[in-house]
Amino acid sequence: MSDQNAQPLYTILGAGGIISNELTNHLAANGHRVRLVSRNPVSYAGITELVAADITNEQQTMTAVKGSDYVILCAGLKYDIKVWSVAWPAIMNNVIRACKEAGAKLLFFDNVYSYGLVDGPMVETTPYNPSSKKGEVRARIARQLQDEMQAGHITATIARAADFYGPKADKTGFLNILILDKFKTKSSAMWIGKDDLPHSYTYTPDAGKGLYRLLLDANSWNQVWHLPTASPAPTGKEYVQMFADAMGVKARHMNLNKFMLTLTGLFDSNIREMVEMLYQNNYPYQLNSDKFEKYFQLAPTPYLQGIQETVAALKR
Repeated sequence: MSDQNAQPLYTILGAGGIISNELTNHLAANGHRVRLVSRNPVSYAGITELVAADITNEQQTMTAVKGSDYVILCAGLKYDIKVWSVAWPAIMNNVIRACKEAGAKLLFFDNVYSYGLVDGPMVETTPYNPSSKKGEVRARIARQLQDEMQAGHITATIARAADFYGPKADKTGFLNILILDKFKTKSSAMWIGKDDLPHSYTYTPDAGKGLYRLLLDANSWNQVWHLPTASPAPTGKEYVQMFADAMGVKARHMNLNKFMLTLTGLFDSNIREMVEMLYQNNYPYQLNSDKFEKYFQLAPTPYLQGIQETVAALKR
């Protein structure tokens, strides 16, 4: 833990990603001391405390976390189960040990893969029942962290979001990639799976703001939280129409079913890795964030507003 006379140190592991950048903006704007950690860290929002580290390496992780009061794990890995099955357990082991050594609190930014196929909205108490190999990995590391929390070995929080969209989510946001980018090039949009079912997406600025609020609240620790996500969730057709209206184009789209994904996956590894996650698009996929919204009195950005802001950012 950092010197008592100094400002608390917030260390972001996996700096440079969309959500970590959103959080960095909030921390920097409010005068907090921040350390950015990644393999090749770059200054962001004026932050100059940069540490190059591979957090799959135990010693490098220990060095990166040393002196921290708060650690935020926002790492993103290549979308490949072979990578995930080795790297994620190593990362969680290393980060837990480093936080214990530093006496730091840990905020883990997680996804919802561990829940698997859920009948009804996903809530914080939804049991882990993964429907995919990636979900099995996420459930394993989440259980590990929660066991450490319950044993009193570490103070930590798990914050979960659905797939996300928003300004600057052009490389990882499905709505950005499959709808906005396609319309931008005058092509038809794409939708994975059935387009008549509700599907939750978390707006990236809401995720960053949510993480910031959790960090600063003394009573938020040792819990699971769902970051603010608008409800009710639109269907695929409704997302396409909202983007089309915001961009002034015709709402044209095609559906990608399992056969088409499998065929495309022969030539694109990222698409191939999406096939096992198709259950998220062939059944209702709804994330409930009532717990967060009621506690923090913070309403998520409505989808129409978020889409309009995302399109406006593209035009800028």
